[in-house]
Amino acid sequence: MSAVTDLDEQRAPFSALVARLVIAAGLVLVLVGFAGAVIAALGGWTPLVGSCVIVVAAAVAWRLSRALPVLPVAKGGAAAVVLAAAAITVWTGVTHSEQILPRRDSASYLQSSINLAEGGTRPIPIDVESVGGPDVLRIDGVGLESPAFYQIGSASDPAIQPQFMPGPSVWYSVAYWLGGEQAAFWAPAIAGGFALVALGLLVCAFAGRWSGALAVILIGACFPWLHTSRSTYSEPLAALALAAGFYLLTAVTRSAEEHRVTGGVPIARAAVLAGFLIGGTSIVRIDALRETMLLVPIGALLLARQRGWARHTLTGAIGSTAAGFVIAAALSWRYLGEIAASLIPLVGLTVLTGLVSWWVLRRGWSLPDRVRARLPLGLAVTTLLVGVFLASRPLWLTVRQNPRDPGAMYVARMQEAQGLTVDGGRTYAEHSVQWLSWWVGPIALVIALITLAVLNHRMTAAWVDRGRLPAWSPVVLIATGSTLLTLWRPGITPDHPWADRRLLIALPLVLCLVAVAVGWVVKGERRAPFARWPALGPVIAAALVLATAIPTALATWPHRSERIELGELAAVREVCDRLGPNDVVIAVDDWAVNQWPQVVRGMCGRPALATEGRLRDDPARLHQALVQIDQAVTERGGTLLLIASREEGTLTTIGARDIQTVVDVTVWEDMRVLEERPDGVTLLPIQLWSGRVDPTAEIG
Repeated sequence: MSAVTDLDEQRAPFSALVARLVIAAGLVLVLVGFAGAVIAALGGWTPLVGSCVIVVAAAVAWRLSRALPVLPVAKGGAAAVVLAAAAITVWTGVTHSEQILPRRDSASYLQSSINLAEGGTRPIPIDVESVGGPDVLRIDGVGLESPAFYQIGSASDPAIQPQFMPGPSVWYSVAYWLGGEQAAFWAPAIAGGFALVALGLLVCAFAGRWSGALAVILIGACFPWLHTSRSTYSEPLAALALAAGFYLLTAVTRSAEEHRVTGGVPIARAAVLAGFLIGGTSIVRIDALRETMLLVPIGALLLARQRGWARHTLTGAIGSTAAGFVIAAALSWRYLGEIAASLIPLVGLTVLTGLVSWWVLRRGWSLPDRVRARLPLGLAVTTLLVGVFLASRPLWLTVRQNPRDPGAMYVARMQEAQGLTVDGGRTYAEHSVQWLSWWVGPIALVIALITLAVLNHRMTAAWVDRGRLPAWSPVVLIATGSTLLTLWRPGITPDHPWADRRLLIALPLVLCLVAVAVGWVVKGERRAPFARWPALGPVIAAALVLATAIPTALATWPHRSERIELGELAAVREVCDRLGPNDVVIAVDDWAVNQWPQVVRGMCGRPALATEGRLRDDPARLHQALVQIDQAVTERGGTLLLIASREEGTLTTIGARDIQTVVDVTVWEDMRVLEERPDGVTLLPIQLWSGRVDPTAEIG
């Protein structure tokens, strides 16, 4: 294994160095994610501890990367990839969003990161006396919970459990230590840049020197990728871990196939780390289980062909995925319960896949010779037919879910606002291929589908002939399987562009396949028919590039410089400045509950309560509860402050006094559309009113 690495470094030392950096970055991300989650659970995630963990993880990752194989890249290819990724990173960072109020997942991640950076612990402990004592939390309809921040524990010992996996909070808290909110806003762009480098190197190794840079530009300029990398989402971090794992898995496969290595310490170590990166993505996104599930049958097939190193890859992937689930069960169990309806079937499918793979391995089952001979062509044709099948679904299928689901109710409200037929149970999943075409154009989908069919033919032919397996085979199978599962069931509320986060494996796969097709054409310039008509190759290559780049650029162009919710940070700081040192805040309408309790608690450093819908629906009972809370807070030296965000009349209705406008600004937010590509932004008012309890008020 080391000989292969040395040879590659002699061919292109810069590309080998870049590959080491990318792999090390992925390893550091996963190692620190797991270590930080454990330390946060113990209440010790401080800047000093975090710095030590990062230094140790970086040293270990860099040391391990020295013994790992890399993919050979033609001279100049790696430099082009790095320059393209750097340009995309700068563009993304300069145009970063400023999502502070937890209306979307990115702001929820940011708020949990700030709390972790400031408090060093997860879940977030709450001093019950600061909100008026345990009796306040025993009032029906009063609590600490707000969207993405669950109340756990008892009334006398409460805490707040942030939603989602802890990995993003760990890493964005590190960025917050380094430079506050602005550094946190840049962090996803940097993580996304590293992921682009890994993908670019992969394409370079197998499609030619400049194809990698083309893939980087196309992916980085594709709006769903740009959109998530502008905000503190989990996707950029997951992309880095997964892309590094894919790169290393491909390098391991190449080394083993070209040098007929079936085992040994060096390749075993590399295989374990490849699996560790793929499965370890679960520390930032729990649905990384999907990629581990897809890796299981692929590993079984490799083992059936005496590729013993695959056992180590499976060990690494299953082990790190299991560790992610243990962390989730300890720190995000409310979240697991919330997504159980989709998670449990995925877990069951993973177990079933593992059992079937084990059974096939034990029986040594194989296909008849007649079937084997037709398998390459059959798989290529099947690939084309599946693509046509998925694209045609809107013609004959309407996918629905339970109309009583909260997501369905949200969809119904959007349908009414957009003048559509109200059918909240629709998931619009049958349009998932169309969602892809919004951002890259239909021609790119056709190019990618044909390229994938050719790749599947080549891979299956090599398998049937018991020849050298193409190094890209495992990664193409995993990415294709993940894309098919996503297109079949996106599993997200279909408001765009937010919902397009689900496409962040599908879209890079499509664009990488286009870059591969361009690389094939360029490489084949000296072959027939290009040798007879020399101008044909460049013309076809240019046509393929333009057929993809123009639709991608046109789709992204309206969003090229938009900065979503810019001005929100200043609004939050204004609210914090207006709060008194003894104020205890309680949100009394739905908008205030959705947006402000965790912001007040985490960024303003003031205690915060929330009211529930059943209490807000009865103004007289709400007023009575507020009087009781006000008395409890006053007895402990505090002053109760009521806040509302929907309208000032909310406070008037419950008889509040001293009503004031705390903040009133307007920012731009993402469009929310269901049946078309979003091509702009819409206005979002950020308003907050405050008032005090009037015990003598009469509520009619």
